[in-house]
Amino acid sequence: MNPVTPYDDDRDPAEAEPQDTEPTRPLSQHSSAAAPAGRSWLPPFPTRAGDRNEGTHRLPDHASGETHGRVPWWTWAIVCGLALALGLFGGAVGSLLVHGLFDETPGLVSGGLDGVDTVSTPPLPAENGSVTAVAQQVLPSTVQISAEFEGQAGGATGSGFVLDRQGHVITNNHVVESAVEGDGPIEIVDEDGNRFDAEVVGRSPVYDLAVLFAKDASKLRPASLGASRILRVGDGVVAIGSPLGLSSTVTAGIVSALDRPVTTGDSANDSSYINAVQTDAAINPGNSGGPLVDLKGQVVGVNSAIATTGGGFGGESGNIGVGFAIPIEQVRITADQILRTGEARYPVIGAQVQTGGDEGEGARIDQVNPDTPAQEAGLRKDDVVTAVEGERVTDGIALIVAIRTHQPGETIEFTILRGGEERTIEIKLGSEVG
Repeated sequence: MNPVTPYDDDRDPAEAEPQDTEPTRPLSQHSSAAAPAGRSWLPPFPTRAGDRNEGTHRLPDHASGETHGRVPWWTWAIVCGLALALGLFGGAVGSLLVHGLFDETPGLVSGGLDGVDTVSTPPLPAENGSVTAVAQQVLPSTVQISAEFEGQAGGATGSGFVLDRQGHVITNNHVVESAVEGDGPIEIVDEDGNRFDAEVVGRSPVYDLAVLFAKDASKLRPASLGASRILRVGDGVVAIGSPLGLSSTVTAGIVSALDRPVTTGDSANDSSYINAVQTDAAINPGNSGGPLVDLKGQVVGVNSAIATTGGGFGGESGNIGVGFAIPIEQVRITADQILRTGEARYPVIGAQVQTGGDEGEGARIDQVNPDTPAQEAGLRKDDVVTAVEGERVTDGIALIVAIRTHQPGETIEFTILRGGEERTIEIKLGSEVG
């Protein structure tokens, strides 16, 4: 298997330099022509028709008796009338503004994940070992995504899962990115083939995640959200989605590795870095955004990329047993941010880093930008970062991923080598939208 390819990304906390090795590949499928071999978009496959998937201001009371020195009664009538008219007008304008805002960004929830009805109770007992039982529990919560791609309706197909009882769905950003940029249609299709128009609440290219909202899909069953941090290598997992347009497909495997630093994307503009759960469960183009589930029936990750060797059907290969999923902990954080504000944020330090030729010694800093957290902390060009919060860093990609497992505003400890001497510095993470 060819190694994962790092890519330059000027949005990243530690900017990467491009290399020529093979990338992992996002898993949505597009019905446009395939990109050249060695790039990230996978070849097209036909989609079967059946698979489309306090208080108020009180005016003074009028007293009976003398009126000398008082305002005539008819003046008060006019004042009252004007106050009433202005109140009604202000209420109408306020209503229009509020509704206009939410029409523009549907699905926003001021309380984030705390403001929606998610599920976290395992639907199956811990000792369950049945893939059949997992499939029966999670298939009704898994959907197919059909999105416009380069002007073609339904040109991109992927997968997703139901987040809550309000009609929010999680998928990958790369599944819907082209539709958003082209203001094209997006639909979700449930297990029974029912189709629902969906809109994007917000998306994160950096974490390759998107939150959709389909107001008519609020009756779909939410998936139970689990925890990837309790997984162990060798645990059984199930991938569910629509590979190659084949809806409601279930495959099974194990957790092959944890905390695997992976980068995906065709270019600096759409690269995402994942601290991934690696699995050998078969996932293919169209699985993008679908759930990776443990044997208790809880979502532990979002399937996002596969490693490929090149060649194979359509000029590029599909599943070779090396797939990667975004941990559910990151999904929770990003979904919460998007629901609250319509956008996601990621941590930055303000430095550029090499992503090749480090031979495992650490991440070498190429440049420290002025007026950034890195400069304020004393990080310098040619420092080699060997650990973040005590966890080893082997190269530039590992550093970027390690930073992105934390949140803006956190202070984290870097272990660095400078002039052959080891020292530690603390950096308070900045923030960018993306």
